[in-house]
Amino acid sequence: MKKALAPLRVTGRMDRLRALLDSAADGAAVDGLLVTTPANIRWLTGFSGSAGLLLVTRDRAVLATDGRYRTQSAEQVAAAGVGSDLDIAIGGVPAQREALVGVATALGRLGLEADNVSWSAQRRWTETFDGVALVPTSGTVEGLRLVKDGAEVARMERAAAIADEALAAVLPLLSAAADGDLTEARFAAALDDAMRRGGAEESAFETIVASGQNSAKPHARPGDRRIRRGDPVVVDFGAVYDGYRSDMTRTFCVGTAPSGELADVFAVVGEAQRTGVDAVAPGVAAGSVDRACREVIAAAGWAERFEHGTGHGVGLDIHEGPSVGPGSAAILDVGTVVTVEPGVYLPGTGGVRVEDTLVVTEDGSRPLTQFPKEVAV
Repeated sequence: MKKALAPLRVTGRMDRLRALLDSAADGAAVDGLLVTTPANIRWLTGFSGSAGLLLVTRDRAVLATDGRYRTQSAEQVAAAGVGSDLDIAIGGVPAQREALVGVATALGRLGLEADNVSWSAQRRWTETFDGVALVPTSGTVEGLRLVKDGAEVARMERAAAIADEALAAVLPLLSAAADGDLTEARFAAALDDAMRRGGAEESAFETIVASGQNSAKPHARPGDRRIRRGDPVVVDFGAVYDGYRSDMTRTFCVGTAPSGELADVFAVVGEAQRTGVDAVAPGVAAGSVDRACREVIAAAGWAERFEHGTGHGVGLDIHEGPSVGPGSAAILDVGTVVTVEPGVYLPGTGGVRVEDTLVVTEDGSRPLTQFPKEVAV
């Protein structure tokens, strides 16, 4: 049993948000922000409940949730170090909205998280906050989440270690799959179970296990296809620990080394991934990491078969900023966590993807995912 990590402290995060209010609405000021995105609420307060609203103004903050979370919200907020900076309002939807309105009536302009608020929700909020100008904001809290602190990285590293150990535990199932009794779905279920047994709260996303010709589908769902000797098998998965996620892909060849064109694909994707990892460093544009991977694959003649971005940020969400894709101008900074996951997919033959999650360091990067990259199992 691994030692539990110390509670994650979020002290000072709401003050960092307040410092952005003067330019949160496309460069214009707002007097407060209504935070409705669960991951943003958790990052700011430590509260992980499935229902909650957070109103942050220049001098106040109110977390509104229902009675299911009366004890949990108080415990989590206290453990996160928010303290007197936050009032908690408990009750049904009308009571929650009344608590928010009581604070918002003094505001001139209130920001809404436009990327998370539907058209109908916006109309309801307009009625709720009568007399307050509601304005769209985008990426305000998400921008603060781009750079992870040490406690966040530690949780992602723990999640990655759980995933590494789970794959090691179930990989012998693949090695014995030549008899054709193991399906993609059974292997995915075994891997998910191993992560839970190893301490994961849940899987970071729906585990991908794609074998044979299915491996040419980048996001194939595991099904009833039986895994056979000689199959390429793409395994893309991750674990969640204390809210934070890992993401890793390995592609194996069952029972033998790959041959022919497939062997070339394994070699090229492996080289592209190593090249991309080497390109991750502070001050580097994320688009240049994508370009580094893409150039290797293009030189091998498969430019059109690399049909997705090279990577993405990871944290409380499995996909968050920055995008590591063509033309991305996001600049990597120390503490940014990104994936590097080039792939080549040949319909009728199979596909290969290799992925690691990396944290940017002062002198380059450090992989959080550590599982070996041997191909034949």
